Amino acid sequence: MLDRKYIVDNADQVIENCQRRGVPEEVAQLLELETKRRDLLQQVQELNRQANEVSKSIGKAQDDAEREARKEEGRQLRQQKDSCQEQHDAMETQIQSLQAMIPNMSHPEAPVGADDKANLELRRGEHAPREFDFTVLDHVDLAEKLDLIDFESGARVAGHGFYFLKNDAVLLDLALQQFAVRHLVDAGFTPVVTPDLAYSEILQGTGYIPRGPETQIYSIENSNLNLVATAEITLGGMLAGQVLESEQLPVHYCGVSHCFRTEAGAAGRASRGLYRVHQFTKVEMFAFTSPEASDQTLDRFCQLECELFDQLQLPYRVVDTATGDLGGPAYRKFDLEAWMPGRGDEGEWGEVTSTSNCTDYQARRLNIRYKTRGEKGTRFVHTLNGTAIATSRALIAIMENYQQGDGTIVVPEVLRPWVGKDVIG
Repeated sequence: MLDRKYIVDNADQVIENCQRRGVPEEVAQLLELETKRRDLLQQVQELNRQANEVSKSIGKAQDDAEREARKEEGRQLRQQKDSCQEQHDAMETQIQSLQAMIPNMSHPEAPVGADDKANLELRRGEHAPREFDFTVLDHVDLAEKLDLIDFESGARVAGHGFYFLKNDAVLLDLALQQFAVRHLVDAGFTPVVTPDLAYSEILQGTGYIPRGPETQIYSIENSNLNLVATAEITLGGMLAGQVLESEQLPVHYCGVSHCFRTEAGAAGRASRGLYRVHQFTKVEMFAFTSPEASDQTLDRFCQLECELFDQLQLPYRVVDTATGDLGGPAYRKFDLEAWMPGRGDEGEWGEVTSTSNCTDYQARRLNIRYKTRGEKGTRFVHTLNGTAIATSRALIAIMENYQQGDGTIVVPEVLRPWVGKDVIG
């Protein structure tokens, strides 16, 4: 979350940022409550001072009557103090709730706009979209012909949005995971397989809404646990409440996790097949850095994503994400959109990865700090996340871009050692 003092001192900028992100803001109410809270705190402190003074004076009373009178005065003062303290604490809880709803500030260069239509294309990958001399199929039709994905059985077992990967699609999915993990380990990341569940407070700390009408999270009934939407949640929670030494930074994790999302409201042809599903596997990058290193780390995460998709020889573009599409925690976000020739009527770009600099927004909520030798106090770390591979969407891009006129699919060269063949079908 944003620092409260920052919100109070920069209220106009915070309000403007909320407007640019298209989210409701209660900054004025927060400011009003904060003023009242500070007044109440002063009252608590003053009443406590008076009560202590009265307590000290009891021994100086001239007689029993005066002594009892002073005791009664002290009791009344402490009752008043306790009442003010209760009001203060209730107001503090209310302020914290409002504070948690305010999104992170936005990078000054982030394009301003309500949704992804305002995203700004920065560059394209090494490989241009392919020209086909035959009728292009989308991944759903290809999967049906080659018996790679069973959506019908998935729906029968778990509902719409679930599926069974079959045959060579399983090998391709596992190959993508191995490929991404190997690349990141070689780049210095620590590999981690994360839990599929996390406490609600961990989700809230990373900026996700675990329960309520706006949630995209599957929650476990009669428990404080939830299925995770991304390893970002669990990796961020790994160091919750910890104080690191500056020499330990940066910390880079490569997390492998199943991801579960309700995808409420997602429908239409653009969401067909694997594009918006309720479960998939993802290899996630996560970093804890000093504030000075976070911008550079964001660029590095984006470069690593580009390297992966260049090696897969898939066409993609990098976009600077608009303010209205950043989500609450992100200060700046870059998306990779792969060309999907079977998407839409004539092919479309579709998001396959994203990487975000969340500055200290998550660290404040999770209380993750670091200290520097020879300096007093601690500072909050900066956290960053980035998708290396989300296997479901990567499968779409591979199947559609590598399809052949005879209905077969060429396996990307870098994946062949794990798949064990050059062509599927």
